[in-house]
Amino acid sequence: MSGIFDTAHVRRAFGRAAASYDAHAALQDEVGQRLQERLDDAVLAPARILDVGSGTGRGTAALRKRYPQAQLIALDLALPMLRAASRQRSWLRPFARVCGDAEALPLADAAIDLLHSNLCLQWCGTLDAVFDGFRRVMRPKGILLFSTFGPSTLHELRSAFAEVDAKPHVNRFLDIHQVGDALLAAGFRDPVLERETFTLTYSDLPSLMRELRAIGATNADHQRSRALTGKAHLQRVVDAYEAFRDNGRLPATYEVVYAQAWAPDAGQPRRSGNQDIASFPIDQLRGSRRIRR
Repeated sequence: MSGIFDTAHVRRAFGRAAASYDAHAALQDEVGQRLQERLDDAVLAPARILDVGSGTGRGTAALRKRYPQAQLIALDLALPMLRAASRQRSWLRPFARVCGDAEALPLADAAIDLLHSNLCLQWCGTLDAVFDGFRRVMRPKGILLFSTFGPSTLHELRSAFAEVDAKPHVNRFLDIHQVGDALLAAGFRDPVLERETFTLTYSDLPSLMRELRAIGATNADHQRSRALTGKAHLQRVVDAYEAFRDNGRLPATYEVVYAQAWAPDAGQPRRSGNQDIASFPIDQLRGSRRIRR
């Protein structure tokens, strides 16, 4: 990962959250189920499936149940998450576990028929690099299915912190149009994007912040403050958040973007600035000559 996020921080945060993640990831599970429901009407027989940002492997296990004949690969940046995913494996339904970065996939070209990712891509520095990597490892006409958070996510928390200081305290998220543009720029075909809003409620702000830490969703912005938040400073944030209280509860909004697209044929151009750039395997170039030495 690169750009605005501190990769090492992301890895540590999710590694620490491996033991507590499943008990606090109700939203992630719900979004994951809704994401995979988009496969219900698809006639697919994927030979190899990659789950990027697999976490503790619950989504991977659901894909294994849906496609029992496929080879499953769970990939995550945090090794403790992959260790926790071993609980989802069995000798009847095994899947491979790979520790790797979504922006530098350690897989061969054209190896994946279905690439799945649930609420992972918001932790990536640049979608251009991510989608280029996805396209590289996917077979032509393979299906890409993912969810990510949109810019309204945790807007209440962002607003409360903004009342206190100018430092970033909540990660920044791309909107649905930027996600769609990045898919088209990478050459993916016929993208279908949808947006859905969830609102979770809490008795107080510390409860929300404890839950975010328990799933590893801490502030990873390179420009974040490294100093510990003092009690007086945090109390001002708590007081600012109270402006959102409704019917005795504090809301936390999550904007979820769902996306589905198809990998292009080999040589299909991708957009770079105002140019189309096409690439071909060398053995497909007609009339090419071998250089003899």
